[in-house]
Amino acid sequence: MFFIIFIINIVYVSLFTVRMILTLKGYRYIAAFVSMVEVVIYIVGLGLVLDNLNEIQNIIAYALGFGLGIIIGTKIEEKLALGYITVSVITAVEDKEMPKILREKGFGVTDWSANGLHGKRSAMQILTPRKDEWKLYDTIKEIDPKAFVVSHEPKTIHGGFWVKTVRKGKLFK
Repeated sequence: MFFIIFIINIVYVSLFTVRMILTLKGYRYIAAFVSMVEVVIYIVGLGLVLDNLNEIQNIIAYALGFGLGIIIGTKIEEKLALGYITVSVITAVEDKEMPKILREKGFGVTDWSANGLHGKRSAMQILTPRKDEWKLYDTIKEIDPKAFVVSHEPKTIHGGFWVKTVRKGKLFK
């Protein structure tokens, strides 16, 4: 019974975590389907615990499964890597080659000259699918290990050649 409750709660909480992320990223219909499966698993697991409340190991199994389910759910989301990130980069020195290299690797880059505390810099705004996030960071570090890098997830993306290219599935080919 301990093992069954433990596994049920891992599956339930993993689905719960993935469903929440799907909802936040705008995948409403997939999230609704996942929630239907999730609630069935939840009812079965909770029913097993409530039917045997006098056995403390069942409550422990439920709690352990809950904690591990959150970890597994976030790992699943990392692997799915849904959506895009926008990365702002400011180079340590003015660098006209970095935007060119990043574009050759398939990243959407808008660049401009900037002034920092200690002189000329290059500033860039880069948009990429989340699944390619670490590839981008590694490339930036390789070119300029001292570059200042900040990233965030954009809520809305509209226009530009890059978005059309991604939607057609032609990026990084």
